[in-house]
Amino acid sequence: MNDAHGQLTLTVSQLNDYVTRLLDTDELLRSVYVRGEISNFKYYSSGHLYFSLKDSDGVVSSVMFRSYAQRLTFSLKDGMKVVARGRVSLYGKSGQYQLYVDDIIPDGVGALHLAYEQLKQRLYASGYFDQAHKKALPKYPGRIGIVTSPSGAAVRDMINVLGRRFPLAEIVIYPSQVQGNGAAKQISDGISYFNDTQSVDVIIIGRGGGSIEDLWEFNSEYLAKTIYSCTIPIISAVGHETDFTISDFVSDVRAPTPSAAAELAVPDFREIQAQLDSLKIGMRSTLQRHFDLLRSKIKLLSEGRGMNLLVHSMNARRITIDNFSARLGNAIASTLDRKRISLKASVDKLNALNPLSVMSRGFATVTDKKSGDRIMSATALQKGALINVTFKDGNIGAIVVSEYQPDNE
Repeated sequence: MNDAHGQLTLTVSQLNDYVTRLLDTDELLRSVYVRGEISNFKYYSSGHLYFSLKDSDGVVSSVMFRSYAQRLTFSLKDGMKVVARGRVSLYGKSGQYQLYVDDIIPDGVGALHLAYEQLKQRLYASGYFDQAHKKALPKYPGRIGIVTSPSGAAVRDMINVLGRRFPLAEIVIYPSQVQGNGAAKQISDGISYFNDTQSVDVIIIGRGGGSIEDLWEFNSEYLAKTIYSCTIPIISAVGHETDFTISDFVSDVRAPTPSAAAELAVPDFREIQAQLDSLKIGMRSTLQRHFDLLRSKIKLLSEGRGMNLLVHSMNARRITIDNFSARLGNAIASTLDRKRISLKASVDKLNALNPLSVMSRGFATVTDKKSGDRIMSATALQKGALINVTFKDGNIGAIVVSEYQPDNE
């Protein structure tokens, strides 16, 4: 508000809010790197870190909240020289500006080595390097995943080696930054992608050589945990043979160079072909020796006394079979003759009982014309009855003209 003289008058809170807005909207102060020495370091149970950064001429209050502090790969302590990245803002209650830090790296190679050793000891104690957790590489991988920079010399070397040694394998590149802030997150994302999709049989992570600062992202605790939890075997190939990173210790296999990683990932197709050719020659030679041995044994048997005995035995068996066949043929013929005679006798008996045979000798059958019943006795007929008389060659109708007369009357 304005006072009696027309001057703008602010409360303390309004002033602090105004300065805060100025600081928050300044492009330079929204992301600034500050080099200094840590002093008054305090770690709170909440996980937040409070400290000051100082140099020979000044001090700035700093805070690093838990979400950022837990990403650190080394421990902060008073007297450590660091480079902190963060934003500058005002803490309204005290009216002091301070640096809100989201990342810290040690300043100088010596400090980097210290941070490296601290993380290495902590992960070793947690079992991240245990040999029992290492996974074996597949003998004949069908797909190989590579997480690296798509424009670096390392990826070209790996592709050349893989194509020369084992052209049957498919190569899948996951492009990633391999140096500078954020590289560890991108490499972790590549590993997680292959692990989630289970789309490859082995993973190679790495890059060419460089200074400890260049390779520093491979010393990330976040990346180490991603490698440790991956179910697909991982080969770490970072830098040159003398370079060692945390990724090398956590991975299932460490290769001294990216080219060496490619050689470890796949077998040599030419060696496999040579082994197959040698095996084929050996098998052919073994079979030939076996056939020659059998041929010799057969020749000895055919020319020796054993073969003559075998021939005599076979001839004797042929004679026995011929005699048995002859006896069997005679027995069958005799049996058939007996059956034929028996069958003729049965047919003769049936013919004797056949009514047609009786009729052929002059006999006939009489039936009642109405009922069709056969008349078996003369007493069954009365005068005037209608009857049918069946002869051998046909039927006639008749009328009874006289009643039954016994033979003795």
